[in-house]
Amino acid sequence: MKPFVLASGSPRRKELLEQAQISFTVQTSDVDETINSNLSSKELVQSLAYQKAEAVFAMNQNAVVLGADTIVVLDGQVLGKPNDRNHAREMLLSLSGKKHSVLTGVSILSQEQQRTFFVETYVQFWELSNKEIERYLDTNEPFDKAGAYGIQGFGATLVKEISGDYFSVVGLPLALTVRELIHFGITPNF
Repeated sequence: MKPFVLASGSPRRKELLEQAQISFTVQTSDVDETINSNLSSKELVQSLAYQKAEAVFAMNQNAVVLGADTIVVLDGQVLGKPNDRNHAREMLLSLSGKKHSVLTGVSILSQEQQRTFFVETYVQFWELSNKEIERYLDTNEPFDKAGAYGIQGFGATLVKEISGDYFSVVGLPLALTVRELIHFGITPNF
């Protein structure tokens, strides 16, 4: 079996692959995550995932490499990671009481093949008071997450409803990813 490399520093993606009992190493890339407004959100998230995988694959040609990226889209606008507390507050205010989509793109590369796909999940937020938003900002959780929230943490208290793959919102559509990895000879260890 080829070595398997996760091209992501995300602790959430690492935890999800560990949950599936898949053996891997982590190597991050320095891919520019600037949002290309010429691409649709579906094209964008797949492009970012591919770029991350490709950068790490260039240094690990005998491995299977997985790159992933998650974006939040509200009314056609991509919400990336917030720049600071004020930016995070603006994002949370814009999401308050509304339904948005979370897209996670995944790209798996080897010498023999490549697969790139995305999963879209819909998330509905409760109406949020200013006090709730400030309290959430005080947790410091929003600052490294697309859309300024993490559904797997304190951010779960903001979510009224979800339609789709919960794990995709966390950062990796686990069941689909495991099924795709099987085509590369990467299987869970259980």
